[in-house]
Amino acid sequence: MTVSAVVVTYNRLSLLKEVIAALQASQTLVNHIIVVDNASDQDTQAYLNSLAGQICYVRLTKNLGGAGGFNRGIRYFMEETNDDYVWLMDDDTVVKPDTLTKLVNFADSKQQFGFLASDVRWIDGQRALMNLPAPLNRLQVVPENPVVPIELRSATFVSLLFARSVVATIGLPITDFFIWGDDIEYTERARRVAPGYLVPAAQVVHKMSQNIGSDIIKDSKARTNRYYYAYRNKLYYARQRNSFGYFKGQVRILLETMRLIFWPKKVENRWGKVKVILQAVHDGRKFNPPVEFAKKHEAVK
Repeated sequence: MTVSAVVVTYNRLSLLKEVIAALQASQTLVNHIIVVDNASDQDTQAYLNSLAGQICYVRLTKNLGGAGGFNRGIRYFMEETNDDYVWLMDDDTVVKPDTLTKLVNFADSKQQFGFLASDVRWIDGQRALMNLPAPLNRLQVVPENPVVPIELRSATFVSLLFARSVVATIGLPITDFFIWGDDIEYTERARRVAPGYLVPAAQVVHKMSQNIGSDIIKDSKARTNRYYYAYRNKLYYARQRNSFGYFKGQVRILLETMRLIFWPKKVENRWGKVKVILQAVHDGRKFNPPVEFAKKHEAVK
């Protein structure tokens, strides 16, 4: 089995160095380390240029967000390599020496899968709240320390493995998502081909500054506009499920909006946040971006 790792980065050089070093120390060889640079500052560009021969450097002329970065990285994997699998992660995802070994061993035993997800932990060893496993059975409670694989309905782009054949079937992540929900939509698309799994033995550390989930009520005013993408994109991928799934998605957004309006404690920029949700819902009902596919692959000599 041969593997390309795709890392999407934007102005987090110290973390990026640690991520690349961890990939290079993997027990199972990473055949290509593809770093997609979302038009970072000069120091990141200079560092990545200094790794010529060690990585495949894809520098974008403007920041396309995580969604655009993963689109370009997977496209590079499909069009410029012969590798069997692509392994996706952010520039603050630090893998362990045996992470890839555990993933490919499970892939070898399972053969047919839509995606494989790592057990994502924060720096203190607790589960990363931004990357909680989403079991296919919504009534299932994922143990804190599971020992057997669990079938998932979706997962985040923090250590995800896909087979080339699956990518060829489902296409690429949607660039127009920019941020938030691109990974949920993409893994749900993959699950329609074959089941996705959490592989608990394959752990990684997600080095976020704080171990918190996303919550528009508690988040700062400075981050309000980012939630536009969360709610707009959510309507798109809810629509891809079925009519009932789309209805549930709309109801969930309505309940979150009411919670925001009537939250009894002080909310920073409360009405600005409500306005962002309403705009996102308005735009999301007609948001229908295309799904792109990589060019037909010919074996790279």
